[in-house]
Amino acid sequence: MERNNANPQDLPMAVEANQEGLQSNEDLHLVLVLRLPSFNLPLNDILRPHFHLLDPADSPEPAYSFLSNHAQSVRALICVGYTPVTAETLNLLPSLELIVASSAGVDHIDIQECRRRGIIMTNASTAFAEDAADYAVALLINVWRRISAADRFLRAGLWPVKGDYPLASKLRGKRVGIVGLGSIGFKVSKRLEAFGCSIAYNSRMEKPSVPFPYYANVLDLAAHSDALVLCCSLTEQTRHIINKDVMTALGKKGVIINVGRGGLIDEKELVQFLLRGDIGGAGLDVFENEPDVPRELFELDNVVLSPHRAISTPESFEAVYQLIFTNLKAFFSNKPLQSVYQIE
Repeated sequence: MERNNANPQDLPMAVEANQEGLQSNEDLHLVLVLRLPSFNLPLNDILRPHFHLLDPADSPEPAYSFLSNHAQSVRALICVGYTPVTAETLNLLPSLELIVASSAGVDHIDIQECRRRGIIMTNASTAFAEDAADYAVALLINVWRRISAADRFLRAGLWPVKGDYPLASKLRGKRVGIVGLGSIGFKVSKRLEAFGCSIAYNSRMEKPSVPFPYYANVLDLAAHSDALVLCCSLTEQTRHIINKDVMTALGKKGVIINVGRGGLIDEKELVQFLLRGDIGGAGLDVFENEPDVPRELFELDNVVLSPHRAISTPESFEAVYQLIFTNLKAFFSNKPLQSVYQIE
């Protein structure tokens, strides 16, 4: 997930956007909104003064028919949340040039069809990066320092009974491998540098401007790391990128943190490694079959679990709304886009 050279200072505030005045729908650029019926788009009030929004979820007409009859000339599409955008859907949109995703991950969008068609895609990784990076570091600290487990120990009344809680590990000097050094991964690296960690990374390609050691494959990265932090997108190439061999290379004291997608890890293998003590611990915000989480993890004190909330703050959602608005305005004005997803 990369970001181009658009200036983030050009990002307008939503309130200012609504003060520019109303225009008739005939004068506005057409924008298609794809969302699940249960998922409302909070920024409608921001967008409606500037764009003519087409929303199949608001129509009694079946989605296929709606798109066939009303969306043939649509050039820009907002994908809300994890609404699937399949090749079949894209085939109904012959004029489409841009998909603006409100999520950081884009595995619900047919990336290969977008590449074949030359459709540009933006995601929300830059808007979510700060909060996701904070959360990843918090999970890592929690696992290594055993904060949640110590909290349970105290609340259970075990301090007076069993004495001091067992020692935990410090961060300074630890080797942390980051899988996916995009917007989120880079911010994770800078935070962990401040803790005195040694950083290395794996990404789709080496980044010449980055001072950290690069490993072309995750297996080698794991062999030279005390922890792996997963920040990459879920694609056909990255599904189960953390497999049995990678966990073995990471070793019995190794820790895995995942704020990317659940499918990045072979979850069944991870559960077995943790139960056998063949890996040191894990901090997981995402899972393969959400909201179902392997119950075996619930009793493990070296595992910290979170219900997919790494990016969820009011500030990050406000930043996403502004990013969507800015990218639509930029697209129809032939200006640079922000947070462009690099389709390979």
